[in-house]
Amino acid sequence: MRVACVGEAMVELSLDAAPSTAARLGFAGDVLNTAIYLKRSAPELQVDFVTRVGRDAFSDRMVGFIAAEEVGTGAIGRSDDRNVGLYAITTDAQGERSFTYWRDSSAARTLFQAPDGPDFSVLEGYDVVYSSAITLAILSPDVRGALMTWLDEFRARGGRVAFDSNYRPRLWPDEATAHAAIERAWRSCDIALPSVDDEMAVFGDPDAPAVLDRLTGWGVRDGALKRGADGPVSLGEAVEAQYAPAAQVVDTTAAGDSFNGGYLAAALTGRGQRDALRAGHDLASMVVGVKGAIAPR
Repeated sequence: MRVACVGEAMVELSLDAAPSTAARLGFAGDVLNTAIYLKRSAPELQVDFVTRVGRDAFSDRMVGFIAAEEVGTGAIGRSDDRNVGLYAITTDAQGERSFTYWRDSSAARTLFQAPDGPDFSVLEGYDVVYSSAITLAILSPDVRGALMTWLDEFRARGGRVAFDSNYRPRLWPDEATAHAAIERAWRSCDIALPSVDDEMAVFGDPDAPAVLDRLTGWGVRDGALKRGADGPVSLGEAVEAQYAPAAQVVDTTAAGDSFNGGYLAAALTGRGQRDALRAGHDLASMVVGVKGAIAPR
């Protein structure tokens, strides 16, 4: 099985506690994080990262980092006039993080752009295409719309689409645009991996049951609603289970991304829904116990 993970990767700066000026350099991005955890959890899958980077030293190091994680880099394009974005993370005493971004002119924003119009040929031949609302937000409106049309055709040919809302208001021109794009994505996906906080923020749902009702009404039939320490709720087969909270929370960066990687690894290798939910929750519980988006092996 071949899985294409489509999105943006950035240089990550994790700042040490004040008043230190030291920072750790890494590479991360929501879809890349999921790709790495998916490959680690199911090494038998062919997992490729689909993005666009520059030709600078940071871009070269990023591609090398991705390859070292055994995630395929053959679908990564290069831009002659743009480089990769950058973000910095700070965390409070409870492990909650805040971000500062420099990404407005990143190469990933030109993904799928070609002289004759949007070109999705790089996605041909995959069995599963995974993306997030961050992926949709960074694309130009015409490319975003064309991608959604292409994914509908991909599904009609037997492909499967997985999606995570991952709502970041600052990436969207307005709330209505985000609402419309994310709703369309939910209506056109096979494996849904929403987070309850994101869904409540973009659609105004009052609680998790309201989120479930809305998604079910839109035709979502498989996946998991992530609820943090409360554990996931199945969006397909009914599953009754209890989930222990993480033993310690140091940094919640990539909690949802790692859940997605663990869940997809189990689901795409034939394990049942109960095992997939447990795999996602257990992996996320481990990841929030270490600093940074990518936990040490």
